[in-house]
Order: sequence, then structure tokens, then C-alpha cells
Amino acid sequence: MVRIETQLVHESSPPDPLTGSVVPPIYPTSTYRQEGLGKHKGWEYGRTGNPTRAVLERAMATLEGGTHGFAFASGMAAIDTAFHMLKKGDHVVAAEETYGGTRRILDHAYSTLGVNVSYVPGHETHAWAEEVTRETRLFFLESPSNPLLHLTDLKAVAKVAHEHKILVGVDNTFASPYLQRPLELGADFVIHSATKYLGGHSDLIAGVLATNRAAVAERIGFLQNAIGGVCSPWDAWLVLRGLKTLHLRMQATCRNARTLADFLEDHRKVERVHYPGLKSHPQHGLARRQMRLPGGMLSFEYRGTPRDVRRMLRTVGSVTLAESLGSVETLLSHPWTMTHASIPEPARLRLGIKPNLVRISTGIEHVEDLEADLGRLLRG
Repeated sequence: MVRIETQLVHESSPPDPLTGSVVPPIYPTSTYRQEGLGKHKGWEYGRTGNPTRAVLERAMATLEGGTHGFAFASGMAAIDTAFHMLKKGDHVVAAEETYGGTRRILDHAYSTLGVNVSYVPGHETHAWAEEVTRETRLFFLESPSNPLLHLTDLKAVAKVAHEHKILVGVDNTFASPYLQRPLELGADFVIHSATKYLGGHSDLIAGVLATNRAAVAERIGFLQNAIGGVCSPWDAWLVLRGLKTLHLRMQATCRNARTLADFLEDHRKVERVHYPGLKSHPQHGLARRQMRLPGGMLSFEYRGTPRDVRRMLRTVGSVTLAESLGSVETLLSHPWTMTHASIPEPARLRLGIKPNLVRISTGIEHVEDLEADLGRLLRG
């Protein structure tokens, strides 16, 4: 069996059959010449298919242990296309602590179209079973979750779903296929914002979906073409470039994240650290079973007032205040006003997303420099 480190290098760069190039070419074309009616080389129109995008789609299917892959213009375009499998009257059970954009599209788009949504604590397996109705068609979750890094027992939740013939979709953005492969744990499809770890350099916007279910693949393929939120050839090529070093970047970011988590846990200005690699994390054991490494994402609760937090949050040295995550540089964000601002305030507080919560996407810089910069931030 070929290991994923080798797959990342070679699935992202199959030799070009025309020239032998070890880097797949970019095909910036909107259409393709046909020799006659119905006579073409497998390509008809750029929205329907593109050779560069197809390389990425095949690579993602392989890397996630699936049979079919699809590439989109953004992670949200991938999520939206997946949710289009639902119809009026269907019921979705979603993890309550999930990306604000996912909750926004469920609450303000699909709910108005007659799709019913229930939210549950994703890390509590029994909660999923308690929400199942005759109309439930989909469980959707993130693990680790955004921004409190809760983990869902994917095998257990998939078992509950499949007992009721319910699909399971997992947003695997925080983990990447190098750290976690949800399809092998029972999920029916997996989604990534490829903008994050897969691309890895803050220079593209893209999304991907992979599945090992033929019926899901057939429906997603139809919807991808019909809705049209496809990945551009240029962005597909950039993701392919990023995949080659994914395992190296993930090893470095996980190593740095663990060191920073220890540093923050011992700091007097920090009330609590959320990181699955810490023994203090309630799902530390699950992280060891379900993930190769505990990831490069962590969050902490700053000991101070909301005004103190605002004063502390700024760009310092190698730590950059910015949206997004999963890149080579360390990014600091404030979920209360940034990624989760669209969630009503009472719901944020109930979930534990407080004004003093700070999220860190750890980069690959030298960890001693990161510790020094975080120390300066925490001193105010």
C-alpha cells in the first residue's frame, strides 16, 4: 500500500501524457474544439470539466480514501452544493459549534427553502441519536470543531446515522487528509476549504469534496455542473502545488502548536487552552485514536475584559491578525467578531464562544520566535 506522503507528491503531479512534464499544465480554456457533433476528446465546456481541475479531483479522491472527487470555487461552494442534495421537508442535524458561514447558510438560506435544522453538541454522540426523525437526511459536522477544538467520535456518529439510512458529511478542513480520513471512519462525504491547509500559502480560494458512495458522487456531479461554482484551473493548480508539501507543513505546524499550547497553558494571562494534544483536553484520548497528530489549530481564553482583549489583539512580529487559517504563517483571529460574528450573541455565549476567546492557526516559523511574539501580545 502506498503511503500518503508518497501519494501527496505523486497524485498531485501525474506526468502530462502529451509532453511528459512532471508538473500538470494549466488549461485556462472555457471551451474545447469538437471534430463533429458529439465527437470530442472528453471535454466539452469549462464549467462541466477542465483537465487541470480533474487532476485535483482525482488526487483528492485518492487522498481521502474515496472513489470520486470534486473541486469548487470555495469551501462554501462545496458545502452549498452538498446541501443541494436536500429538498423541502428534509431535516439536517448539524454540530452546533461549526463555522459561522455554515450556520449562516443553513439558518438563512436553506431554512427559508423548507429544510429543517437541529443543532447538537457534536462531541456528544447520544445527542445525534436523540434528534433523529423520519425526515432526517443528513448529519453534518466538523472535527476538530471551530473554534473550541471539540472532537466528534466519527465512527460512533456514523454508526448512528447509518442505522437510520442518514448520510454523514464531515468538514475536514482543520485536520486535512494527512491527519484524519473521515471516509475510513464511516463518513459518506468529506469537504475541505482548500484555501486552508491543502493550498497552504494564503494565495487561493477553493473547496473540495470527496466521497466513496456512488449515489452521492452521481448527485454531486450533476449539481456541480448545474450550479456552476467550480474551481478555476489556476486555483486548482495552486492547490496541487500545495499538496506536495502538505505532510511536511502539517508535521511542522502540529509540532509548533503543541509547544505553544504548553506555553499558553502555563501563562498567567491565560484562563484556559483548547487543544486536543493536551492531556487536559476532554477528548485527548479520542484525538490519539482518530487522528495521526492533534493538529495545528488551538484557541485560548484570555484573562481580561473585552477591552483588554481588543487591546491585546494586533499584529506582532511573526503573529498576524487576520481571517483564515492553515497557512505557513501564524494567524491570530477573534471568533467573537470575526469567524462567528454571524451567530446571535446568546448562542455564541451558550456555546462557549466568548469575547475573550482567541484562535491561533499555527504556522511553520521557528517556535521560539512564536513564543516570544505571543509573550509580547499577552503582556499587552
